[in-house]
Formats: sequence, C-alpha cells, structure tokens
Amino acid sequence: MKIVIINGPNLNFLNKRNHQIYGGFDLPKIEELITKEFDQIKIEFFQSDDEGTIIDKIHHAPNYFDGLIINPGGFSHSSIAIRDALEICTIPKVEVHLSNISSRETFRRTSITASVCDGYISGLKHISYLSAVYTIIRLKLERS
Repeated sequence: MKIVIINGPNLNFLNKRNHQIYGGFDLPKIEELITKEFDQIKIEFFQSDDEGTIIDKIHHAPNYFDGLIINPGGFSHSSIAIRDALEICTIPKVEVHLSNISSRETFRRTSITASVCDGYISGLKHISYLSAVYTIIRLKLERS
C-alpha cells in the first residue's frame, strides 16, 4: 500500500506557530512518527504553499497511490480549486487538521474541502495524522 500525505501552506513552519493550537511537533517530527508507526506502508510526504502544485499532486495521486491524506491548511477555507480536485480524485482520501478548527476563529470553522473527502479528522494535533493513516488503511481494505 502506498499513501501520499499532502500538506498545504505554512505547515513547514509549525515550529514557529502557536504550540497550544498546533502541538509541539514540526512537520519532520510528524513524518518520523508516521513512518515509525506505519513502517509496513510506503508513504510519500509532500508540502507546498502553492495551490496549483497541490492540485497537480492530487490530480496525479490515483496513478501512484492507494490513498491520500491532506492538510490543506488555510486552503481548506478558501480553495474551490483544491476542493474540485479532491472531488474528482478516485482514491480514498481523508482531510486532517492539527487544531480543532471548529473551536477556532469564525473564518476557520468551515472547511470547503472536507465535504469531498471520505473523512475528516481535526483537533488531535499529530495524532490526527496517525488516525488518518489508519483510516486510509481500513478504507482501502474494506473497498477491496
């Protein structure tokens, strides 16, 4: 099984963001935890601040991966284009957020991208990602 984990804008700067909201792990530490926890799964990590690059990655994902996990960051509240790319993506997909966006500022409470994913995990900090990998594995097994 191969999974791609796509991270959107500013997630490469987690070490500079509010640890109370996002947790104490930076992106390389989260990647290390995932790799150790799921050592039997091939996982590709991808991060970009560019909307078009993220869309291209989503478009090509079904050709190379069995599942997709995405943390669109701020794009989850604003990018209809990423939402549309996710909607046409045919592999199991789960949206994750480190923070509990439903308890954040009003403008962060709505994700326009989550509705076209198979599931949505929010607020568990780094555990959100671990939960998403487990979910993708289970979705893939149940669809086989």
